[in-house]
Amino acid sequence: MTEHTAPRRRGRPRGGTDSRERILAAAVDEFGEQGYDGSTVRSIAGRAGVDSALVHHYFGTKADLFAEAVGIPLRPDIDVPGIVAGPRDEVGERLVRYVLEAFERPEVRRRGVMLIRTALGSRVTSPLLAGFLARELIGRIAKLLAVPDAELRATLVASQIAGLIVTRYVLALGPLAAADIGDLVHRVGPTVQRYLFD
Repeated sequence: MTEHTAPRRRGRPRGGTDSRERILAAAVDEFGEQGYDGSTVRSIAGRAGVDSALVHHYFGTKADLFAEAVGIPLRPDIDVPGIVAGPRDEVGERLVRYVLEAFERPEVRRRGVMLIRTALGSRVTSPLLAGFLARELIGRIAKLLAVPDAELRATLVASQIAGLIVTRYVLALGPLAAADIGDLVHRVGPTVQRYLFD
């Protein structure tokens, strides 16, 4: 008599009622110890004592899980490819506008400023955030540019945007903090555009 394995049941992977919280706690520990690039969904699942499918069920991708674990208020991995794929002569201004308009939302500004301040002063959070940005922002822009120095160009863009965020929202330096978004887009956008395409 031939043995037959039971068919796999469809639906949510099995896990305890506290599985989501255990996964999130495991992710914080794993990201803290291994960094963004060194952590995997499988290693986080193992630390939480659940199947990898349950991690995907609750959080989606590693980037989704990281964003929730450290409280990232923006998702450049989701939003930026569409911005870069638009009309080429407007990409710089669209990127600047995207970031500034997002940070004008109180919930984004509050969490974003807290994350930046923490990252700048923490040996744990700083490489985590850098790894996330390198993979999910800079790497994605570089792939879309498809030129030999694409990574340098994308990193220059990130430096410009990060400097703008820190100066306007973290340090809140006078005229820049008070400036109109449209004016900043008009002034900073061409610099980002030049980094990308000139």
